[in-house]
Amino acid sequence: MISLENKIILITGASRGIGEEIARRLSKERANLALIARDAKRLKELKEELEKENINVFTLPIDLTEKNAPRIVIEEVIKYFGKLDILINNAGTALSKPLIETSEEEWDEIMTINAKVPYFLCKYAIPYLKNSEIPTIINISSVVGYKGYVNQSAYTASKHALHGFTKVLAQEVYEYGIRVHLISPGGVATDLVNKVRPDLQKASLIQPFEIAEIIVFLLKFRNNAVIDEIQIRRKDNIPWR
Repeated sequence: MISLENKIILITGASRGIGEEIARRLSKERANLALIARDAKRLKELKEELEKENINVFTLPIDLTEKNAPRIVIEEVIKYFGKLDILINNAGTALSKPLIETSEEEWDEIMTINAKVPYFLCKYAIPYLKNSEIPTIINISSVVGYKGYVNQSAYTASKHALHGFTKVLAQEVYEYGIRVHLISPGGVATDLVNKVRPDLQKASLIQPFEIAEIIVFLLKFRNNAVIDEIQIRRKDNIPWR
């Protein structure tokens, strides 16, 4: 197992849910954190919390759907830290609506946040990741990327897109030693899941800290064996279905 101490780790969607828990967990590894989200207030609160533990934290409140936002994010992180070791594409959104009722604006938004933004964050991060000793990209997706659910056509399409480009990306950056991992959880106890799947039993939902633990393991386990993707199901879901 390698050490993550002083490694520069960029996390999108860091102000709540999975992203917030990833930040907290990585702070225990003494990593330096670049936290990106739209919610300036929550980012500030998280930064203050982590700085009490003497963690070096850079925050950037930004709407990732804005033009050139991915490029700006990478530029600002490099300006602050001077390097980048790990990119965690966690920001995401969902939509529960029949295809026939989905507007072009809703389609554009979900495809931008879930597919376009991570795509271009990877593009702008790769030149800097090449210089890292442990260059890593983690794309957080969903089991929807393997399946299809009624009333989630736009969401499903965005996650299939994320899966597809992740597989190609892993091959394209292999020669640089950059490892690319895809994590696809089932229902997680977040505001987002509660909004689109209120029918799910809350007691059985995957907890954000569980995802954070898996990510830390992936980052520290840097041996000859490589884990390309992890699919995570809720405990009350039947295996392999």
